[in-house]
Amino acid sequence: MEETEELRNPFPSPPSHYTKYTSHNLALLALYNERLSDHPDETQRQILHDQADVPDWPLTQLEKPRVDWILEEPEAYYDVFGDRWFVKETIPSLGEQGGRQLYPTDPTVDRRPALLSILRSLLVTYSSLTKAVLAPPPTQPTTQIPEWQEKVEWITILAQNLMAAANDLRPVQARGNLELMMQRQLDLRREETKALHAKCDVLDEKLKELRAAAQQISTTAAALDVVMSDPKPSTPVVPEISHDDVLRWAEEVG
Repeated sequence: MEETEELRNPFPSPPSHYTKYTSHNLALLALYNERLSDHPDETQRQILHDQADVPDWPLTQLEKPRVDWILEEPEAYYDVFGDRWFVKETIPSLGEQGGRQLYPTDPTVDRRPALLSILRSLLVTYSSLTKAVLAPPPTQPTTQIPEWQEKVEWITILAQNLMAAANDLRPVQARGNLELMMQRQLDLRREETKALHAKCDVLDEKLKELRAAAQQISTTAAALDVVMSDPKPSTPVVPEISHDDVLRWAEEVG
């Protein structure tokens, strides 16, 4: 009883057999496993006859638990702090929880016809409940269950089925919401990328304009440097006149 209560404690103490995990016992376990293949029919004490302080309890208790044995079970589970946990977590259906399930258990079957029938039955039962509540009380005592109580119990069953069927669709709803969220993030990134490309195009145009203006300024500055380097004014070139040219001019004039 005390051990069970200790297992259910949120902060339990170490199990009582933790003292068995000593270096000496672990070394004996390794030696025992090594010699077991040569002496399969002998006991633990016979196999370890040349060792000291061989315990009376089986050394195989110190081996790690076989997880593959757990997974081989049809409903694999393990116990922690007194609670049982299944390896493959599944959401129990309404029928498995002890309720009265009115829709198909198989998720691949279309549940819409059954849910529509449940909804119609719920509306009809609610109308019947209103009529039963307005009916006068019986004049004589009776052990029969009142009609309104039967209607309330039936409405409870129908409501449980609707809620259970809606809860079964939560993974589908979560998957749909996640897809919408990821699609929205993708659209936002595409819009941001498009805006960045447009801004880059504007900057490229500005850079081209600045590059052209800088080139024009550089050309003008080079021309001014040439003019400033030759300050002498340019004089007209006078052709040279020879003696023969003067004689020819005199004959033409005379």
